[in-house]
Amino acid sequence: MSVTPVIHRGVGKTRPEWYEERFAANGWSGSWRNGIFDWHHYHETTHEVLGCYRGSARVQLGGPDGDVHDIAAGDVVVIPAGCAHRRLDASGDFAVVGAYPGGATPDMQDGAGIPCPLPIWERDPVKG
Repeated sequence: MSVTPVIHRGVGKTRPEWYEERFAANGWSGSWRNGIFDWHHYHETTHEVLGCYRGSARVQLGGPDGDVHDIAAGDVVVIPAGCAHRRLDASGDFAVVGAYPGGATPDMQDGAGIPCPLPIWERDPVKG
């Protein structure tokens, strides 16, 4: 199944609580705060959302041949299950809130990714 990552530009705030609350209101929970790993990894068992509340980063979505995107505070990236992603570079203050539909517990897979093994998410974590 082909599901493309979604990037919502400038929709969030600089408070991490805004992302936690918005994501939870739309059914994405199990939130955490941190950064993005600098190696290609993916989750086979769940989709993931990342809301940047501070700083900026250059991320690669879709494995070693995937597209490179610059994200900054206020941006939200919705990553389909199976889509490898990594941080290429980031400002020293870069931070995100992450969450999963239904509060799923993600698995951690190394590598270039696989075709999305799950149906598309029922509710967008930002727009509902």
